[in-house]
Amino acid sequence: MQLSNSFYAKRKLVDLVENQTSYELENSAMHIFETHKRAEAVALRFNSPVLASMFQGKKIMHLKDEPKFEFLPGESLILPSNELMIIDFPEARKTNPTRCLAMEIGEERIEQVVQLMNEQMTRTDGATWDVMDYNFHFTNDAGIYQILQRLVYLYTENHPSKNFFVSNMVQELIVRILQTNVRKSYQTDAHSLSGTHRFAFLTTYIQEHLRENLNVKDLSEQCCMSESNFYRVFKQEMGISPVDYINQLRIEKAKVLIKENECDLTEIFLSCGFKNRSYFNRTFKKYVGLTPNSFRQVN
Repeated sequence: MQLSNSFYAKRKLVDLVENQTSYELENSAMHIFETHKRAEAVALRFNSPVLASMFQGKKIMHLKDEPKFEFLPGESLILPSNELMIIDFPEARKTNPTRCLAMEIGEERIEQVVQLMNEQMTRTDGATWDVMDYNFHFTNDAGIYQILQRLVYLYTENHPSKNFFVSNMVQELIVRILQTNVRKSYQTDAHSLSGTHRFAFLTTYIQEHLRENLNVKDLSEQCCMSESNFYRVFKQEMGISPVDYINQLRIEKAKVLIKENECDLTEIFLSCGFKNRSYFNRTFKKYVGLTPNSFRQVN
């Protein structure tokens, strides 16, 4: 993700650890943090629910009642208001700073969007949309990535309609995050939900057949739906197309294999269901923001 030229033109670099540049609007605020030297146990909290998303570098996150974990480019984290974060910056330096975006969104705004979703976006399992799970750590899909990129531009732009533009983008961001949360819950609880939730069953099927040639026709048959209806309902509830969902799972698997194994990248992309190296490289960079080789170097 790229920061805009207007950001660099106006921001003041005062602190080497978590230098903060903030932009505040009605019901939301955006903060960009930059760290230019190694540091440990840096404390941070926000007064509103926040989406934190990594641009560059690596953080080690310590959250309440959670094991520590790496926070990497292309990933986001949802936190409730007043949640204390303790952060390490093991690799930050002037030539390779850590950069992270934090989007504060008012609780009333979140509740408004959830209510609108329940009025207009019926879920297939009959459940209602609800406020997102907190301490929810996920990889950005292409839609969320593009929204965050657009929000960086909008917040740093001097436009008389900025608040209106940002409000619309924040609404879409909330919807996509809730859809991402549903996808994650189906994956996490797939076996217990698969008997009553067709998409929970489907996520299990996809994960068990990732290496195979999966297509919309086969998946719609697994759900006993027509192709057109399956595609429409899947995208409404999951927030992305079936093909994008499959690719996202394949990239998540590839990330784990790259971090945990020294095996050749050819072996990795074939084991994840990709048929050629160039498509794997393009898809990996689309979701992670780095090429597979670059990701291996920073891990």
